[in-house]
Amino acid sequence: MSGLAARLLRNRIGAAGFVLCVLVVLAATLAPLLATHGPREQQIRARFQGPSAEHLLGTDNFGRDLYSRILYGFRTSIAVAFGAVGLAALFGSAAGLAAAFYGGWVDRVVMRLMDVLLAFPIILLAIAVLAVLGPGSGNTALAIGIVYLPMFARLARGPALTVLSWEYVSAARALGASGLRIMTRHVLPNIFAPLLVQLTLSLSTAILVEASLSFLGLGTQPPTPSLGLMLSESRDYMVLSPWASIFSGMAILLASLGFNLFGDGLRDVVDPALRGVAD
Repeated sequence: MSGLAARLLRNRIGAAGFVLCVLVVLAATLAPLLATHGPREQQIRARFQGPSAEHLLGTDNFGRDLYSRILYGFRTSIAVAFGAVGLAALFGSAAGLAAAFYGGWVDRVVMRLMDVLLAFPIILLAIAVLAVLGPGSGNTALAIGIVYLPMFARLARGPALTVLSWEYVSAARALGASGLRIMTRHVLPNIFAPLLVQLTLSLSTAILVEASLSFLGLGTQPPTPSLGLMLSESRDYMVLSPWASIFSGMAILLASLGFNLFGDGLRDVVDPALRGVAD
């Protein structure tokens, strides 16, 4: 693990992404301490102000402090993205491993179901799920998790089929090891690296999907701070006061870019074919 961390730090893209990820996560975690105003605190007389000493990034149409709302918006985006990707990684990987281990009709049923989910565009499928469940941060995380299930299932199944053909796995079966033990002790550790890279990259797109759904009014609902919702609410007064649009858009960009760069760097480090390039 220490060697992996050292190689990652030597990778400029991965190191830059890691720093951005840490800053975003710290901003989300420490939002109550870093915020200068309440995220829902309204000051009608201070509407549409630009950046100043009192309001570092200006105010919106209700006089709410943009800096404080962006910090809490990070918290919403990170919570939804981590919840969605964690759900997809857990159940998607389990489905892929089960399909590889049992094969036969289990493999066919699981993978055909994943193919059906993959046939829908990400946003369209998430909208369809939210149309059934209703809007909200929790339902948004569930919808994004369902969208990402096929990605992890297919990624887990392919390498698992290879590992299951290795001799020491056959030996474990001959010694009477249970299927659960084989999958958790022998297969999963050997396919963990690509799953970890995919998890990191999926966090980047999950942040964008959450922002898109909130922008459309289907994700996080007001008055809860959300970066996509802030961007949506600022559309009508971009000419009068563009600060809300600029800063909320930049916040979405930084959060997504950080996890994307970190995932790219992590992929370069753990992939033997790219390790020489990364070094």
